[in-house]
Order: sequence, then C-alpha cells, then structure tokens
Amino acid sequence: MNGKRKIEIFSAGCPACEEAVSLVQEMKCPSCDVSILDMNESEVAKRAGELGIRSVPAIVVNGKLASCCKKTGPNRDDLEAAGIGQPLE
Repeated sequence: MNGKRKIEIFSAGCPACEEAVSLVQEMKCPSCDVSILDMNESEVAKRAGELGIRSVPAIVVNGKLASCCKKTGPNRDDLEAAGIGQPLE
C-alpha cells in the first residue's frame, strides 16, 4: 500500500450523492486519497457492479464496500469504523 487509504465515492450527481461527497470531504485526513466516480460512465458502472453496489451514493474503502452502503447509505459512524478520517500509522 502507498501509505494512503483509498476512498472511492460512487456518485450519480444527485443531492444525496453530493451530501455523501461533502461528508467524506469533511471527514478525510492526510491518509485519505479520495476519488469521486461518476456512475454515468460505463466503466465506473461496471466496477460498481463488480463491487456489489446496488444503489448510490456508495463508498468503497480500500476496495471494500463500506457496511453502511450495503444497507441504509453513508453515515459518519460507519465511515469512521471503515477508517475514514483516521491517520494510518
């Protein structure tokens, strides 16, 4: 690993997606490498399907779909549990 936590936000540009992007941007730390991926792009949609993403917004941390995104949607507690905002040691 390159010393960074890879965070991918799968978004369709909707208000809920923008809220998720804002939440992650607010929470991130120097160890977080954040990418916002547009679900309207076919390659992004294909990758989302491979990751088991069924709805957006969805957040993937180091290649693993955050637990909150498997059920209700992004929330601060589950994203913290996934390591967002916590420096790598």
